[in-house]
Amino acid sequence: FSCRSQRMAELLSQVEPELLNGVVPTEERGDGDASESVKKRRRKKKKSKTLAPAGTNPTEEEEDVKGVSEALQQLEEQTLEDKEKDEDGDEDGDEGENSAGKKKKKKKKKKGAKGQTDPPTVPICELYPGGDFPKGEECEYPPSKDGRSAAWRTTSEEKRVLDKANEEMWSDFRQAAEAHRQVRAYVRTWIQPGMAMIDICERLEDCSRRLIKENGLHAGLAFPTGCSINHCAAHYTPNAGDTTVLRYDDVCKIDFGTHVNGRIIDCAFTVTFNPKYDRLLEAVKDATDTGIRFAGIDVRLCDVGETIQEVMESYEVEIDGKTYQVKPIRNLNGHSIGQYRIHSGKTVPIVKGGEATRMEEGEVYAIETFGSTGRGAVHDDMECSHYMKNFKVGHVPIRLPRAKHLLNVINENFGTLAFCRRWLDRHGESKYLMALKNLCDLGIIDPYPPLCDTKGSYTAQYEHTILLRPTAKEVVSRGDDY
Repeated sequence: FSCRSQRMAELLSQVEPELLNGVVPTEERGDGDASESVKKRRRKKKKSKTLAPAGTNPTEEEEDVKGVSEALQQLEEQTLEDKEKDEDGDEDGDEGENSAGKKKKKKKKKKGAKGQTDPPTVPICELYPGGDFPKGEECEYPPSKDGRSAAWRTTSEEKRVLDKANEEMWSDFRQAAEAHRQVRAYVRTWIQPGMAMIDICERLEDCSRRLIKENGLHAGLAFPTGCSINHCAAHYTPNAGDTTVLRYDDVCKIDFGTHVNGRIIDCAFTVTFNPKYDRLLEAVKDATDTGIRFAGIDVRLCDVGETIQEVMESYEVEIDGKTYQVKPIRNLNGHSIGQYRIHSGKTVPIVKGGEATRMEEGEVYAIETFGSTGRGAVHDDMECSHYMKNFKVGHVPIRLPRAKHLLNVINENFGTLAFCRRWLDRHGESKYLMALKNLCDLGIIDPYPPLCDTKGSYTAQYEHTILLRPTAKEVVSRGDDY
């Protein structure tokens, strides 16, 4: 305000003191050496008083005072305008003293939906406060065997009503999918050779917990972060004390899940640094996209598997001077997904000869494919890290007090979602291996050890979650990356 004060002082200095007070200052009145201009003004004033009737012509004094008041009013208006401009340009949104400043601040609040930070920390539910989360890729269902198109589903009023009835469920999937997209985009910015696998997993999971706004069993991680390397295809996450380090020549499958109200997003991709594996990744990605394209309502699961195998086996890769035909891993499958249940009964094979069961309207599937340069089959190997409570288990009597306590911890924090030993450590559990083995022996908890092909081989994986909505097939986890 310093420049405004200066301007006001300049304006006031131009006005003679007598105009402000209506009288001449005492110094001028008493002295005989008053200036000639002041004397003239006195004479003019007297003359105007005698000639003009009262109330007809305003005196010069009155006109000047009027001019000053107008100038002061203009200056005040200009000050308010300047203040509004200052507050408009103020990025910090500081509160103004006048109402105009407050209005501007309110507008900013309405306008400014929260943006994501770098690294991401803002939960997805706060980024989209209205609950209108981004949709995945919406596709028309494939035509039936007799050539009939499924385009009618998009315009059918009945199907639209059914779709709308499940909007809350679709919204939960979309929120979890957006969290997955942002987490995996963040992971790609920093994952590099030389990092410990346990650090990679924990950093990824910390970010995932923030974005999904972890809240007990209402929202959180759906299963442990898989980071299987090379010949190990799935179900490996490091236990405490694991010193495994990611190397330049590794092929690492990053498989992690998020959920909101038990609506699970199961989605995976493969990370490599050496370009010699590019063709292997291309083969598996193409096979997954083919499976997604052929999946749909009333489609037989065995037909999906046959098309996946055909595409994957059409690829050959050359690694270190040796050529391999890419093989689908025949004993790994995609699967249907239920609420709080990652594998809910149906399997989507990636080779021909599977079940003739059909996909149905309203179901959710994880379409995943695994390609290998080995023999194309996996077996249990290495130390177990993944566990999950049996979804169908009833009441089983437990004798060991420590096993009872551990089951309570599992029920409270994971329910029927998969978990790992690192997560038990995180919840403050220790010396629980005997109790965990006891729960596995009783059939209450199922162990899921790492699944490996032959040593020296390389395996890759890509996976997406699809919603078989009444009107369209939505690849809900699809992103710009894959």
